Amino acid sequence: MTDQAPTPYAGPKRVLSGVQPSGDLHLGNYLGALVKFARLQHEQPTFIFVADQHAITVWQDPKKLKDQVREIAAAYLATGLDPAVATIFPQSAVPEHAELAWIFNCVARLGWLDRMTQFKEKSGKHKERASVGLYTYPVLQAADILVYKATHVPVGEDQKQHLELTRDIAGKFNHDYDAPGFFPLPDPLTQGPGARVMSLRDGAAKMSKSDPSDNSRINLIDDADAIAQKIRKAKTDAEPLPETAEGLDGRPEAKNLVAIYAALAGSTEAEVLAEFAGQGFGAFKPKLADLAVSIMGPISAEMRRLKSDPGEIDRILTKGAEKARETAAPTLAEVKKLVGFWG
Repeated sequence: MTDQAPTPYAGPKRVLSGVQPSGDLHLGNYLGALVKFARLQHEQPTFIFVADQHAITVWQDPKKLKDQVREIAAAYLATGLDPAVATIFPQSAVPEHAELAWIFNCVARLGWLDRMTQFKEKSGKHKERASVGLYTYPVLQAADILVYKATHVPVGEDQKQHLELTRDIAGKFNHDYDAPGFFPLPDPLTQGPGARVMSLRDGAAKMSKSDPSDNSRINLIDDADAIAQKIRKAKTDAEPLPETAEGLDGRPEAKNLVAIYAALAGSTEAEVLAEFAGQGFGAFKPKLADLAVSIMGPISAEMRRLKSDPGEIDRILTKGAEKARETAAPTLAEVKKLVGFWG
């Protein structure tokens, strides 16, 4: 790589992100990602996809995968993404992703991928049994981003390393093929408040769709009764809520419920504590349940409505894929010309 400062990208700003269709979405996904997607679509061109190609890095039941894609799409729509504004599509319906990923596989270096901590975490002690796709999926992720020349990517802490890899690949491609400024070096958009929602059963563990306990999370598909019941059963402690955030130190479950309230209310933890200081969870939980039901209940109802009409979702996804290819295909054509491919 040259030591000379890279030529800045001069193209339009674009946002891209996606979610894997490998389990039910929950409150953590809503507060950490989906709310942000809905806001960003009104600020700059936004591409939001369902990452079904990433999903099969571990085995997925082919009979269920399309329905899982539809469920993620329903969540996008129910939480405010507008297909007339944002481009919403299944990853596998835009072949340019995979084709660009192969070219990037020949740009990326093994040493870069060897440093990816997510592979080490997901493959565990038996990495020789993991799929090659699980090892190389950060390269596909780079293709997802750069095929649209996306300049900004909403990411959580666990994906920042992959975005750095994307920047490395973009920079090396621009250098190797004498195309300064061809690809942008995308910047992260950190998720902000509410990004790290913890389990309702264990305040030290992140809320996760893979947790065997359904009571550990509020699923987007949960109805009002289920939402209220899960909050009532959420693990807490016997102490009243403190006056300041420092008083939540060492109280992970209390801190989590206060953070959830603040994120749903669009307020700060300090404001929540100012309202409820000195009160126990017998008073706080019903207020949190009412707030959660008021916000999440309509989302759940809209998701169920959309899922009852898969044809509507399919039409939106098909149109979105066509729109996505209008941007992706010219990028890939330019890349192939730079690389020296036929045609």
